[in-house]
Amino acid sequence: MNQLKITIALIIAVLLQWTMRNVAEPMAYVDFPLIIVVYAALQRDAVKAILFGAFSGIAVDALSGGLLGANGFSKTLIAYAVSELARRVYMDNLLLRIPVIAGACLLDDLVYFGLHRLLGQEPAGNIVATVSYSIIGTTIAGTFIYLILDYFLSERVRTSRRREMFPQRRQSRRRNPIRLSK
Repeated sequence: MNQLKITIALIIAVLLQWTMRNVAEPMAYVDFPLIIVVYAALQRDAVKAILFGAFSGIAVDALSGGLLGANGFSKTLIAYAVSELARRVYMDNLLLRIPVIAGACLLDDLVYFGLHRLLGQEPAGNIVATVSYSIIGTTIAGTFIYLILDYFLSERVRTSRRREMFPQRRQSRRRNPIRLSK
């Protein structure tokens, strides 16, 4: 069930990436599919994360009219790297996920612009400004989206919140009703 919810979130993220660019200029720097791909990679399922990365990257490339495959390769590489990191390091804390999304955004942009330079395509805009605005926007938006996704997708979070809200009373030790001594 969570895979279906993450798939729906990924489709919504690709559509948001395609439409928000035309609605508000600053939203062009937020990489919504990358946020969902990193979230899927943090779930410790590498194959699912790589498939999400490839699908979202190729879909964004096809909709934006850019170099077909550059975004797909960079997001697939990010999905693999983050899933391997999540497999080795415990990343279920939101404070640990913030540097992961920032690092993933930096590496994604560097690979994307590197592939453009390698294949002789000139990317639009200043690379340093685009990368810095992308890191800031994606990290801020990713933090809020992770809070929302954790609230709606994680069963473990729901049960722990319920436990914190209504903690169990400590059971006192019952006395033995049979007394052996006087």
